[in-house]
Amino acid sequence: MANITVLGGGFGTALAVMLYTSQQQHQVTLWSAIPEEIEAMRRDGEQKEKLPGVRIPNGIALTTDLSVIEESDLVLFAIPSAFVRDTCKKVAPHLKEGTVIVNAGKGIEDESYKLMSTVFAEELPKGAYVVLTGPSHAEEVGRGIPTSVVAASANRMAAYLVQEWFSSPTFRVYINDDVTGCELGGALKNVIALSAGISDGLGFGDNTKAALMTRGLHEIERLGAALGSRTNTFAGLTGLGDLIVTCTSMHSRNRRAGILIGEGTAPADAVAQVGTVEGYYCCRAAYGLAKRYEVEMPITEALYRVLYEGADVHEMVRGLMDRPKKREYEKLT
Repeated sequence: MANITVLGGGFGTALAVMLYTSQQQHQVTLWSAIPEEIEAMRRDGEQKEKLPGVRIPNGIALTTDLSVIEESDLVLFAIPSAFVRDTCKKVAPHLKEGTVIVNAGKGIEDESYKLMSTVFAEELPKGAYVVLTGPSHAEEVGRGIPTSVVAASANRMAAYLVQEWFSSPTFRVYINDDVTGCELGGALKNVIALSAGISDGLGFGDNTKAALMTRGLHEIERLGAALGSRTNTFAGLTGLGDLIVTCTSMHSRNRRAGILIGEGTAPADAVAQVGTVEGYYCCRAAYGLAKRYEVEMPITEALYRVLYEGADVHEMVRGLMDRPKKREYEKLT
């Protein structure tokens, strides 16, 4: 049994419900920075806009007061990457030494190109950081549909605590110590999923999506190798597993936004219609990292030009197909 505070709705709500109903008798508090969101959940017993149909048990405390963290054994962040640093600054005064910090978000900080582990280390150095990642749509986690994820940390004890506290008959947690690889896999698959959605919106078929996913995974592996990750990490849940679910499911906001772009909607308008689309911002960071480390990432570059330079989608497809002929496997470093 643990005292757990979950920060952020949507996926955070799903994880709060999963933790509370896991039969481990956790004390669970769900926090939101938006008072209207908390009021709506209290009134409706669910988060109708982000997670309709998933009932929030009465035993889950709902709050806008971050001081609850002072009594927490574990603080779980389910916050879009753009808001993580500011939220960390607000959390810092309330955090006890050694509290386990779990990041369930999947992104890279815009402009700085820093991974979330670096952001947390800078802002919450007192915490024991763990990233929780893998194929895990909130809509399914909240309904108790069997799900497997990875808990990655440089702190082995913290990772094992997360594995112990989060495991249930419907939620299986594996351990990994390749934090950089797990974070990159979780973030960069959004870029490829956005591309896969564009393919769907253009009316292309399964062949195209399979090629995008496979070659996209190769790009992720190449950048991961440049940043010191293990290649086999991307063959696991945080790489291949998350890539499959995000590229193929209509639960995926990245795929849905991509479909709109492929159908002719301007990228910024597509993002505005869908909501939080991590791949839109992560593409800029991935493109910047590729340039910084001199890693070839043609799919990512093509998507960047569509999203930020107004390039024609059809021209980008032709450019990818007309690239110089080469071997399928090249050296990663």
